[in-house]
Amino acid sequence: MATSYAYRTMDLSADGGYTSRFVFSAWVKRSKLSYSMAPLFSLHKNNSNTASKINFNFNASDQLSFTMQDSGGSEDSEYQTNRVFRDTNSWYHIYLAFNSTLSTAADRLQIYVNGVRETSFAQANEVGSTFGALMTSAMDFRIGTMKNNSGTAYYFDGLMNSAIFTNYQSGTVDPVTDFGEVDSTTGEWKIKVTPAVTYATQGVFVLKNGNSLTDASGQSNNMTVGGTLTATKDCPDNVFATMNPLDNYYPNFNLANGNTSVGAGNGPRTYLLSTMGLAPTGKYYWEIKLQGQQNASESNSVLFGISQKSTGSATEDLTDGVASSTVIDGSGRVYVEGSLAGTYGSSYAASTVMCLAYDAVNNKMYFGKDGTWLNSGDPTSGSTGTGAFTPTATNGAYNNIYMPCWGVNYNSGYSSAFNFGNGYFNTTAVSSAGTNASGNGIFEHNVPSGYTALSTKGLNL
Repeated sequence: MATSYAYRTMDLSADGGYTSRFVFSAWVKRSKLSYSMAPLFSLHKNNSNTASKINFNFNASDQLSFTMQDSGGSEDSEYQTNRVFRDTNSWYHIYLAFNSTLSTAADRLQIYVNGVRETSFAQANEVGSTFGALMTSAMDFRIGTMKNNSGTAYYFDGLMNSAIFTNYQSGTVDPVTDFGEVDSTTGEWKIKVTPAVTYATQGVFVLKNGNSLTDASGQSNNMTVGGTLTATKDCPDNVFATMNPLDNYYPNFNLANGNTSVGAGNGPRTYLLSTMGLAPTGKYYWEIKLQGQQNASESNSVLFGISQKSTGSATEDLTDGVASSTVIDGSGRVYVEGSLAGTYGSSYAASTVMCLAYDAVNNKMYFGKDGTWLNSGDPTSGSTGTGAFTPTATNGAYNNIYMPCWGVNYNSGYSSAFNFGNGYFNTTAVSSAGTNASGNGIFEHNVPSGYTALSTKGLNL
């Protein structure tokens, strides 16, 4: 969401005003870590930062934090988990249930992550038995943003799916099992796409497997977008690869758009791998759009392809054999395990879409430009490997499993946008989607027969 969010004005007086019970549930995929006050949702009286309010967010230490204040601005309840949440590949299901009427103080605020209740807290200022949220009319409800006491706005940087909020004036709140369930085959917590939730008149259900803010709760409480929300195929039941901010040698990079856009910062040497490996039983396709004219005079200015590990020193780059990589640079030079394998074309412009296909079954890597395969390549040629480049490393850091990679060697200012199947470069949709027989992912150009996107469903095709 980055600097985008959803909002609407709630009239909680329509549901009795003094709110003692409510539930928030959402599936989230984090992009930016160690980021102060990365919010999931907030409720503010009259959009004020000092009146009644609730904030639920990831804090700068990557812990989940919940705070509630009364109309005078004093803090009435605050919780902060001991557990930290630093996975940028998977989706978390975050569930919060508030019920100040319960007799056991420790049960009045419950937080679950992936169906498991959080019971260890760095801070737990328990809710009093008579305390309500003191919320009536004109409550500013927001998903993905909030304000702190100084009025500074903060945003959630990542992806969000199936965000639900509803309050209750009597009875019990919907349990976490109304929103997710354990998969009988894998044992993993999975989403209930159509949860059986009891919605009050102010209940909201948005971002249902997409970027729609049309309310799916049946209460017609549509929300309004602040900024621009980008749709994504990446969702709780089909996780797509992104570039991994936790796996790099020299952290001189800028990541954006759900970690699908990457660029060098104020100096050289930025190296990243993807969050998913190219499993040896599959065939995978992805695209990269170069940003900015590439300079042929700058050797290895920007490189991308596949690698078995990140670089490990300030003198090593993705063209070195020890990097166990097969990459192409922004001027068309292909390097296989550190040796120049040929040059294909001149410098590529900002509009160039590079096509990459890796046949893990036959260990063949193919590079293409704007839908045409370089070196007369044919990704469907199997073990023949027509026009392919053959990686030769045998002792990579990830048990010989290659991963999509990106690197800048000598200069700053270069950037690229990855399309692992979401159908976007940065926030711009592909201009005319190519064919894809696998049905998994949306790409600018045709996906070779037998290939698919690098995602959890793609790993199992």
